[in-house]
Amino acid sequence: MEASATTADRLSRGNGLALTQGRGVLPTWTPYAVLLGVAALVAALLGVTGSFGIVLLVAISLVVSAVVLYAMSRTVEGSRRATDRLVTLGITAAFFLAVAPLISVLFQVIKRGAARFDADFFTESARGVIGAGGGASHAIVGTLVITGCATLISVPIGVMAAIYLTEYGKGRLRRAITFFVDVMTGIPSIVAGLFAYALFELFLGPGIRLGIIGAVALSVLMIPIVIRASEEVLKIVPNHLREASYALGTPKWRTITKVVLPTALAGLVTAVMIAVARIIGETAPLLVTTGVIDSVNSNPFDGRMQNLAVYAFGEYRNPGVMRDAAFDRAWAAALTLIVIVMILFLVARLVYRRFGTEIR
Repeated sequence: MEASATTADRLSRGNGLALTQGRGVLPTWTPYAVLLGVAALVAALLGVTGSFGIVLLVAISLVVSAVVLYAMSRTVEGSRRATDRLVTLGITAAFFLAVAPLISVLFQVIKRGAARFDADFFTESARGVIGAGGGASHAIVGTLVITGCATLISVPIGVMAAIYLTEYGKGRLRRAITFFVDVMTGIPSIVAGLFAYALFELFLGPGIRLGIIGAVALSVLMIPIVIRASEEVLKIVPNHLREASYALGTPKWRTITKVVLPTALAGLVTAVMIAVARIIGETAPLLVTTGVIDSVNSNPFDGRMQNLAVYAFGEYRNPGVMRDAAFDRAWAAALTLIVIVMILFLVARLVYRRFGTEIR
């Protein structure tokens, strides 16, 4: 075995020498040096012209660095190695360009929301507040209650529908359900809000605003996401686990509850968290269904209910006599939403560690 490995290493080194014979090799730090040098030069030029911006700096630096590095590598290492470096840099650039907006959003939200991210913001409501002060406790409570109700509605329906499509569905009915689920995935959020409002208006009369109506509207958006994500998770559960259960004489419903679902639990929790993160920041359907209120209301079946997304929108739309104070509250509400989503994903990871089962 050792002799074979040594021979393979020699052949590998020999092939490498054959490929690069007659050509030099750039140092490993060359791409980093080129990128840093170009970035410094571009930053200086943008500063002189007065058009400095992080996104513009990154975009121009990556393009110019790609051209410079390709020219250097082609001159020293040849066209083959130069093309490889160009593709590698292109993939790296695509990654950073995709991450840059996310980092920029997080930076701006944290920077501007930290000014009001204090104890008063979480313990006080906006009742009677005209200028500075006040908080968003009523919006935080409303967000948690509405999102919780929407989750209670959506998760059982979505998971059971996914189980039917994966374990039982056949023929035209399965294709029809899949088609309508795909159509529901693309429904605009305002349409879901209008649907929920019209449904409750038939029974409770016009002008009705309730937290539960907002939960129903959000569930319309959440259910198709849970179905599609859960269906994909259930599909990757190995069939040999089901077959082993059937071989022991276990009925199908018990195989699903005792074998399939526990095996896919980690993926199902992730699917639910993705759906919750999708709906927790919705504004349009809740403007139509829950209305606006400045005091705390924790009963989704009694009166209007505020939430963080609508609260932030309202603070920007109607800042009142002290614009800066209202804007600070809006940014703090946005930061609170991000923190809530992060906590939910942390809880999902803890659930995975406690109850997750590796699929083999």
